[in-house]
Amino acid sequence: MLRMAAWRRVFVYGTLKKGEPNHHWLTSVENGQARFLGKGTTAVKFPLVVGTRYNIPFLLARPGKGTHIEGEIYEVDEAMFGKLDQLEDYPDYYDREEQQIHTEQNESIQCWLYLIRNFPDRLLSKKMLSSYHNTAEQPYNENYLESTPDDIWSDE
Repeated sequence: MLRMAAWRRVFVYGTLKKGEPNHHWLTSVENGQARFLGKGTTAVKFPLVVGTRYNIPFLLARPGKGTHIEGEIYEVDEAMFGKLDQLEDYPDYYDREEQQIHTEQNESIQCWLYLIRNFPDRLLSKKMLSSYHNTAEQPYNENYLESTPDDIWSDE
């Protein structure tokens, strides 16, 4: 009997979106399979800020504060899910949880998303975004792999 691979829905809001610096993680066949399902918005408001010297987008685990976050919904296989965990340094840097996401078709679906649970309160005073885009004014630093969970606590 053939065993079907488990697929999981993932909501991406930062550097994994189309046109952003880490989107190649979702398109690389060596990482597994990913299918774009559409755009979506979090049902719950969250603070989305850019932090550290690497200009990393952080979705902060403070539900109800901030804005409804815009992003993209993907369906990924187990291999890709594991690669995303590796990119996000789960569970040491980012954590993940399932959240309700509103689709463009006015449906509400459960998706995994990555967020920061342990962070300094000063991050809540940063500009809160509804949508992340890599910009020349605040460029994402490709040396992010050197980033550690401690970076979030240091001055930028």
